[in-house]
Amino acid sequence: MRYDLIIFDNDGVLVDSEPISNRLLAAYLTELGHPTTYEDSIRDYMGSAMHRIHELVMERTGQRLPDDFDDVFHGRVFAAFERELKPVAGASDVLEKLAADGVPYCVASSGSHERIRVGHRTTGLDRWFDESRIFSSQDVGRGKPAPDLFLYAAERMGVAPERCAVVEDSPLGVQAARAAGMEVYGFTAMTPAAKLADAGQLFSDMDELVSLLA
Repeated sequence: MRYDLIIFDNDGVLVDSEPISNRLLAAYLTELGHPTTYEDSIRDYMGSAMHRIHELVMERTGQRLPDDFDDVFHGRVFAAFERELKPVAGASDVLEKLAADGVPYCVASSGSHERIRVGHRTTGLDRWFDESRIFSSQDVGRGKPAPDLFLYAAERMGVAPERCAVVEDSPLGVQAARAAGMEVYGFTAMTPAAKLADAGQLFSDMDELVSLLA
C-alpha cells in the first residue's frame, strides 16, 4: 500500500448517518425559528463540527441558539440512530481488509466522541475501532475545514501527513485534508462529484476503495 495511515471520516463514510442527522437538524433549526430545509442543512453543515452551526446562525440572524441546543439535538440524533442507523455499504469489508493486511487506519470525525461511539456500536463497526483509533473535533481547537483534526490524528498515530490518505464525503473535509497536506479520496455516494472536485481521486462505491489505495 502507498500509504502508512488511512484516515476515515465517519458520518457518511463509515456510518450512513448524514440523511438522519441532517433531516433532524433542519427540523430542529426550523422549530427554533430558523427555517432550514434538508437541502440547506446538507449544503451548509454536512461534515462540520457543532460550533459551525452556532456560528452560521449567529452570523446570519444575530441570534444565539439555546444553551442546550447541542444536548437536545444529540439526544434526538442518538434516538434515531438506535432505530435507523446502518453502516455504509462495504465499509466493514474495507476495514476488515485493512486490518488483515496490517495497514494502520483511524477515524477523524467532526462529530463528538459520544456520537462516534454510538454510531459504531449501533452498526457493529465498534469491533474495528478501539479508543486509540478514534479522533474527534472535540480533541482540537478548530474543526474542519481547518486541518487541525487530521494533523492531530496523524501525530497521534505516529505518521507524517504526506504518508496519509483521507477518505471524505464532504467539501469541508476535503478542504481540511488538503490543508493538512494529505491525499484525499472523495466518496461520492451521497455528495455530487463536482462538490468534491478538489479531492485527488473520486469513487462512488466503497468496494472500489482498497484497490484505489493500493
